[in-house]
Amino acid sequence: MKVSFFVTALFLSLPAPSLRAADAALPDEARLKAMTARFVPVDVKVDTSALPANEQLALRKMIEAAKICDALFLRQSAPLNETVLNELVRDESALGRARLHYFRLNAGPWSRLDENAPFIPGAGIRPPAGNFYPPDATRDEVDAWIRTLSAADHAAAIGFFTTIRRDPGGRLFTVPYSVEYQGELGQASRLLSDAAAATTQPTLKAYLEKRARAFLTNDYYDSDVAWMELDATIEPTIGPYETYEDEWFNYKAAFEAFITLTDAKETAKLGNFSSHLQELEDHLPINPEFRRAKLGGYSPIRVVNVAFCAGDGNRGVQTAAFNLPNDERVVAAKGSKRVLLKNFQEIKFSHVLRPIAAHAVRAEDRGLVAFDPFFTHILMHELMHGLGPQSIQVGGRSTTVREEMKELGGTLEEAKADISGLWALQYLMDHGMLDPSMERSVYVTFLVSSFRTFRFGITEAHAKGMALQFNWLLDAGGFTLAPDGTFGVDLPKAKAAVAGLTTEIMTIQATGDYARAKALLGRMVIIRPEVRRMLDRLNDVPVDFEPRFK
Repeated sequence: MKVSFFVTALFLSLPAPSLRAADAALPDEARLKAMTARFVPVDVKVDTSALPANEQLALRKMIEAAKICDALFLRQSAPLNETVLNELVRDESALGRARLHYFRLNAGPWSRLDENAPFIPGAGIRPPAGNFYPPDATRDEVDAWIRTLSAADHAAAIGFFTTIRRDPGGRLFTVPYSVEYQGELGQASRLLSDAAAATTQPTLKAYLEKRARAFLTNDYYDSDVAWMELDATIEPTIGPYETYEDEWFNYKAAFEAFITLTDAKETAKLGNFSSHLQELEDHLPINPEFRRAKLGGYSPIRVVNVAFCAGDGNRGVQTAAFNLPNDERVVAAKGSKRVLLKNFQEIKFSHVLRPIAAHAVRAEDRGLVAFDPFFTHILMHELMHGLGPQSIQVGGRSTTVREEMKELGGTLEEAKADISGLWALQYLMDHGMLDPSMERSVYVTFLVSSFRTFRFGITEAHAKGMALQFNWLLDAGGFTLAPDGTFGVDLPKAKAAVAGLTTEIMTIQATGDYARAKALLGRMVIIRPEVRRMLDRLNDVPVDFEPRFK
């Protein structure tokens, strides 16, 4: 494999022995195949036969547009990802093929399940800033520059849809995504316009037209509102959304795509949950002044089956559900939409969760691990993203949780959604809105799913958030450890611990207390020995799956 350009570009200043030592530690072909095997390949199929010809044409155009998100995400994740991929494609050796396969799984040369360890020669340390900021900049430099800006320039600099670059004079400036990724977004815009012309479903046509326009104007507000109002047989989500790749500030959105078909029957079953959101907000276990008197007025739930996903929506561990948009303006005006990927969740439950249960929980509790509580907790996780503090006041100024928590925001928010999701399910069971007989099954299934999440890698936001929750519940006695190394649930203590951690996280968010958040995560985001021993038992269980779209 030829990697000379890649190595020279990244590591010109490093001494040669350092490179040789690092490359010698890289996984060989056998090890790479074992690492890849942690993702069980699964054919993903959806039935499109009920769609008329024009809607099938629209679907094909959306999938073509979605594929562009792979290239965009690769550019956003690290400066030289495309160069590395080009080198790998030309390497026809067995080791080169193994590296290429694993590169595609991770969307880069760093293993997301292994604390971003490199597996390609010369890759070095994964840049926490992704490719959103100048490669020669430091976090402190960018942060200090942002603080000097006027209100309008400040909003652009911390906005979702801009990169930060350096001019020939060394000064920092912002570049809209519509300029930074002009070629790719122009092509994606044309494909979405073609899809809009093909469909006869009014809300789908409106979303596709407005999203096509947003790619060219960099103004995503109208298309996000149209996405909230989307109600069609095809449910596309395409564009820049999640901010996990920006590990400096969690400001910058990465491109992703989920092209899905709506499961109308399952969606209708869950519609009732939205009607309880304000009641849940009104009873959150936090100071009443931190609760929102009026949530965004429209909070739809969609159950869908994935036909195709790409970009940030298809790297490493697959998404089971999502709650979007993240733009606080849209959330305030319209609420947020929860999308549950049912076929993906079924794959995860059968290939991962059930095998974990056979190892991780007491024998008498294994029969309580069930798909319904797994599915319902994921739903509540997504619902709770939209509840609790969002826009806040800190020191007399208006700000957001996202801005105040910076790089800690993703971990804290995922932990909040998980733990408050359990709190919400308990509230609904206590008040007769959910069957209380499923109570123990909910907690035991969550316990098993904790180990599923741990295996994402402790550098990943969901896994770090799970470490916080699991250790909190262990310390409170809500999770118990048996002499044989398996785990159990003490229900009364677990309930109290869930409410307590919900209070702690939401209070930190409401007060914008970065120091308190950093101290909490620094203390609790660790893998304890008893958890490590259990994880070692799971080596033969897949971590997740590799979708093969048919």
